[in-house]
Amino acid sequence: MRDDVATTWPGSALDDLRDELGPTYAGRTALVTGADGFLGSHLADALVELGAHVHALVRATSSGALQNIGHLRGRLTVHRGDLGDRHSVDRVVRALRAVDDPPYVFHLAAQAHVGESWQRPYETVTANVVGTLNLLQSVVDNRLELEKLDTAGTSEEYGNVREAVAHQHDFDADGGVVFHERSPINPKSVYATAKVAADFLTMNYHDAYGVPGVVTRMFNNYGPRQSPRYVTGTVVTQALERERVELGQLEPMRDFCYCTDGVRGHLTIAARGVPGDLYAYGQGRNVSMRDWAELILRVGEEGGYWPRRELVSVPERFRPGASEVLALKVGYEKLHRETGWEPLVSWEEGVARTIAWYAANRERWIGRVDWLAEQAAHLPRT
Repeated sequence: MRDDVATTWPGSALDDLRDELGPTYAGRTALVTGADGFLGSHLADALVELGAHVHALVRATSSGALQNIGHLRGRLTVHRGDLGDRHSVDRVVRALRAVDDPPYVFHLAAQAHVGESWQRPYETVTANVVGTLNLLQSVVDNRLELEKLDTAGTSEEYGNVREAVAHQHDFDADGGVVFHERSPINPKSVYATAKVAADFLTMNYHDAYGVPGVVTRMFNNYGPRQSPRYVTGTVVTQALERERVELGQLEPMRDFCYCTDGVRGHLTIAARGVPGDLYAYGQGRNVSMRDWAELILRVGEEGGYWPRRELVSVPERFRPGASEVLALKVGYEKLHRETGWEPLVSWEEGVARTIAWYAANRERWIGRVDWLAEQAAHLPRT
């Protein structure tokens, strides 16, 4: 087992996963789109450990390098392609027709960064909307019988509460909004709007063609292998390398869920979710960006990874205009009621595992950070 797999799933976590979901996935075929990405790679790890026959769709590149699932070579089948290219999608779907069992499909491939969706709006829509459409239409056109197709949604689809429909929302005892499957949606970014479209396409193809689709609406997964351009990674990597940690707005609230609980969410929903339905998962708690960053800095300082660091907010990192989402918190009662799922990893434990991975894998992320360019821009000219 690769070291970062052991870091992500320490102790008996994988044994517990096998006890919980091994009977469902052992010996079964499963396709993971976006399998070399952050959560997709952890999902591929879990499916391999559960004894599934895993097919991984990864984006074709000239180098052919696999960043996050290279350690699984020989234990899964890699398909190189692009969901935006219908021909490459058809090749994968036709390969699945040759297997003996109806496959599970976990559709995680996406342009998943909110900020970058403003920089690359056409690519975001192509990847997230057209890519989902290509996959669904290919399943129909090639008459591929599926066990379940799980499309990954996002908490960003909920956006902010609109006054006109505030009465349709649920609120906690402190007046904070709690988002459920039935909550109104109000996407505030190109990314969120594209994911809304992908969710609805999944439901459309269930209604029209009987594709057994479910939508898993995720709330802020974090953990090892995540791009350092997401908030948890940017705090950790800056703290490892410099005295000052720079973030955007510090007041927004988010519901952070560790990646292994996220993987369990997808596996559980695909195994037990009702086709044509939507499920939301997360920690069920939220925290401000300031408090989340301070938690990371405290855990890292106590672990001896860095001395005291300064946390600052810089306008250059703000979302554009009025597109910031103010608060995200999930109510996962439906998923718990129907499947028994609940998060198992505390924030402190998840953050500690995440810091340990970044500290041990500097070569995996140093070329991907955005704060080095910001730092260079502020250096005095000679």
